[in-house]
Amino acid sequence: MIVITGAAGKTGRALTWALAERGARVRAFVRRPEQVAVAVAAGASEIVVGDVGEPADLDEALRGCSAIYHIAPNVHPDEPAIGRAVIAAAQRAGVERFVFHSVLRPQLRAMPHHEAKARVEEALFESGLAVTVLQPGPYQQNTLDAREAIVRIGDFAVPYRVDAPFAAVDLRDVAQAAAVVLCEDGHEDAVYELAGPEALTPRLIAGHLAEVLGRPVTARRIDPRDWYEEARAGGLSGYPLETLTAMFAFYDRHGLTGNPRTLAALLDRAPTRFADFARRVFGPDDAHYAPGFQRQVLPSERDSLGSN
Repeated sequence: MIVITGAAGKTGRALTWALAERGARVRAFVRRPEQVAVAVAAGASEIVVGDVGEPADLDEALRGCSAIYHIAPNVHPDEPAIGRAVIAAAQRAGVERFVFHSVLRPQLRAMPHHEAKARVEEALFESGLAVTVLQPGPYQQNTLDAREAIVRIGDFAVPYRVDAPFAAVDLRDVAQAAAVVLCEDGHEDAVYELAGPEALTPRLIAGHLAEVLGRPVTARRIDPRDWYEEARAGGLSGYPLETLTAMFAFYDRHGLTGNPRTLAALLDRAPTRFADFARRVFGPDDAHYAPGFQRQVLPSERDSLGSN
């Protein structure tokens, strides 16, 4: 039995699906009763509803499990404390394997939610548990946030420069790599960077989408101040708003790049290129695919969004 925290989010659903395809049993730990159906649809065998910060709920979720995959609540100000609570529960339960869903470049202090994951990594390697840390880059699926504007009017708007480079990775590849780590031996005490196979920019992404859709798509930089005001008007505030603003400022200066070799080794194949992802998700059912390419989409791609 493998426990996934944050199992109702897009990462949790993708991982549940990847594990179910391998015949593994998943116990989904979700926060709200209405998320139960979502986790079941992704392939979870069991569900526990509770608060990831509550020791009693964690003890129930981890009882009798062999491994845990911890996905923290998205951009949460108390992520290090939550991580320590999950680690303590894993120690109490005698969990054999702890895999942490971190982030590419957690040492970057300019992005507070990245540095928060570094604090969880630090606690893990002091815990005495059999630990593996996965550090995925930005998801190619993040373009789904702008799907309506992309498809309807060909507008791909981002609050950073359109030539900023990113090692964007297919969430399906991340999920399959995580399933390898959870189901196979020999990954203890490892930190794996999971980066996409190319340096993508919003301008290049727009070009790939235009090719798939058969009409122009333009990458456009939103003034970060306008994004901030719109996000605040939409109800975002406090730590999440300030943290995402800092992230976009870093992206504007540097992008976020990484190396794909580790992901390729875990998958035993080349990681998915954005052009293939775009054909899979934005293309028509009869689109042409490279040999061996699967049309199958993730649950989180069918219904578009979800936290984490």
